Amino acid sequence: MELQGKRIALGVTGGIAAYKAAELVRLLIKQGASVQVAMTEAATHFVTPVTFQALSGKPVFTDQWDPRIANNMAHIDLSREADVLLVAPASADFLAKVAHGLADDLLTTLVLARDCPLLVAPAMNRQMWENPATRRNIATLCNDGVTLLGPGCGDQACGESGLGRMIEPEEIIAVLIAHFQPKLLAGKRVLITAGPTFEAIDPVRGITNLSSGKMGYAIARAASEAGAEVTLVSGPVSLPCPHDVSRIDVSSARQMRDAVLHRVANSDVFVAVAAVADYRPAKPAGQKIKKDGSAPAAIELVQNPDILADVAALPNPPLCVGFAAESEKLQEYAEKKRRAKKIPLIVGNLIHQGFGGDNNTLILFDDDGQHPLPPAPKIELARQLVARIAILLEKR
Repeated sequence: MELQGKRIALGVTGGIAAYKAAELVRLLIKQGASVQVAMTEAATHFVTPVTFQALSGKPVFTDQWDPRIANNMAHIDLSREADVLLVAPASADFLAKVAHGLADDLLTTLVLARDCPLLVAPAMNRQMWENPATRRNIATLCNDGVTLLGPGCGDQACGESGLGRMIEPEEIIAVLIAHFQPKLLAGKRVLITAGPTFEAIDPVRGITNLSSGKMGYAIARAASEAGAEVTLVSGPVSLPCPHDVSRIDVSSARQMRDAVLHRVANSDVFVAVAAVADYRPAKPAGQKIKKDGSAPAAIELVQNPDILADVAALPNPPLCVGFAAESEKLQEYAEKKRRAKKIPLIVGNLIHQGFGGDNNTLILFDDDGQHPLPPAPKIELARQLVARIAILLEKR
């Protein structure tokens, strides 16, 4: 329910992607939002107003002269009651009208009369999207402060493929949630490691650590929501990359270290969440080791680099945040690790809570002491961590 109490005015224009808007309304309601739908006449040829009324629980407006509004000014009343105006799908025709300030129907008049932010999710054929006129209109809208969502790339209803698809409803929900988050890290660049690393024994076997990557990915999402430019260096996980986050996929600890050191000079914050394998085989086998008695009696291990310590030891390091997953004596071991690595903040948790869940319990350790974070979804904990990072950045 991350949009609880938010009032969304949803505009739907004509196009086959209008069917996605129905699912979008369902998801908005599920997230706790109140949704008021306004449709263009063209949109009603693809999905009926009855569909949106059933999903939103509110009458749908299609006519600028709708007598249900007492003062007959739907374009005024609907915008004043909204926290945000979202148009999804937004057709090429609609975008052209808005870019030039035209207002010849309810939705374009609503856009012109609004006093809330406008977000648009374009949906059109790839040639229409690439047309110079559309490109000029998009540039104008962006300069006017309109937030562009997409478009996506892929197969289109016309049978062609390319840019122009409306992004999926789940992606739009993520953008809306981010829109309402405070921009505590606006203008900052955050580098994050997440997931496990994998150290090869042979082409099919290896040494790794238990990690789902969910906490690191939640922090990447929270930092992006807070306005930061986020780069996520990820070990092997099965998670989608958060919206507006740049992901670099790696496997081994040394690959992760190289990726981090290549980018850390341009970072304001480094958050080391990854469960990096402490050791790796000294001499990985080039071929699969057989269970025929020829396998080595022992595998020689060598220590992997300590990525966080290497970054913290740089001449001008970013604000460094570490993680300590312990099985006992969390306060003692986490604080000891923080002081040994000379970092301002470390996040501790006890591993008896298990791996791979969506909830966690954390304690933040910094120079001001301990800051327990009660059990909560990982994204909520990530947002609280981002808030603490913002405070520490202000103190630097």
